[in-house]
Amino acid sequence: MNDLLEIDIVCPYCGERESVSVELLEESQEYIEDCQVCCQPIVFYVDSEREGSPRVLVRSENETF
Repeated sequence: MNDLLEIDIVCPYCGERESVSVELLEESQEYIEDCQVCCQPIVFYVDSEREGSPRVLVRSENETF
């Protein structure tokens, strides 16, 4: 079973802070989840755990990492 990480993010569109659950897999992943406030699509990038905590980045669809 994969671990879930509860994190706080800031929406790149409306700037609202929200709490989300991220599933931690052995490999890196990228997926889209809508903001709970403004419903805009937030792109999540989750880097697999290496030497410590996993890295979670969020961006709008038009931005690049």
